[in-house]
Amino acid sequence: MKLAVIIPAAGASRRFGGRSKIDEDLGGRPVLQRTVELFANRAEVAVIIVAGPAAGWEEFRLRHADRLGLLGIQICKGGVEHRHESVRNALTHLWEAASCAPFRDCTHIAVHDGARPATPQDLIDRVVSAAGKHGAVIPGVDVPDTIKRVGPATEDREIDPLDAILGGAGKPGTSLRPVVKTEPRDNLMLVQTPQMFRTDLLKRAYAQKDLDSTDDAQLVERLGEPVHVVEGDARNIKITRPFDVELCRRILNLRGPVERETHKKF
Repeated sequence: MKLAVIIPAAGASRRFGGRSKIDEDLGGRPVLQRTVELFANRAEVAVIIVAGPAAGWEEFRLRHADRLGLLGIQICKGGVEHRHESVRNALTHLWEAASCAPFRDCTHIAVHDGARPATPQDLIDRVVSAAGKHGAVIPGVDVPDTIKRVGPATEDREIDPLDAILGGAGKPGTSLRPVVKTEPRDNLMLVQTPQMFRTDLLKRAYAQKDLDSTDDAQLVERLGEPVHVVEGDARNIKITRPFDVELCRRILNLRGPVERETHKKF
């Protein structure tokens, strides 16, 4: 197997409070670097391509290009709105470089979230092993909780007349959503990355006109091709909210950023 790894890292981090989650500190290195290091020393990996944000591209390039370049990582401009745009741009970058080693003849392509730095190596081993036999392989974990289908949110707000007179909108409310149905969770799984595909299969998937999807496997499913799931890992979390950074530090046994001593700040 000769593997190309695509790492989409162009997300807007809207649920992260406006900061860039891929720049958060994990033991002295940013989240993005920890993520690419998962693959940098694997024997089957021929090339790693990181697709950075189109908005703020120059800032991303200045912040990460040199460090990633030392690891042999290629970078390209990712999408503006959707994840599939970033993967498509990285695939285009790969095709354009395919005439040169080490890009030539990559048999498989893996796609891994840039904000998923705690992926255990044995999970990657399982995906690689299964991808040697099947065209599309993804990791997943069983859904542990009850699944409820709910309706639109409403706000339960207690109105304080005095507060309204003074210009407020009342006491803080609670968002409520009515339960419509309890869904059976049998055979449901929470899907993770890396997702791995035969190169020709992913190329066909991205040649489709409709690329709207939540992950790359969905595009392969749309072709009518089988996708197989291997056992994922609960530690393989995707950083979405600020608390997830601290959780990653604990999973990886890394300390948080240490403020410089006062006499060293200047």
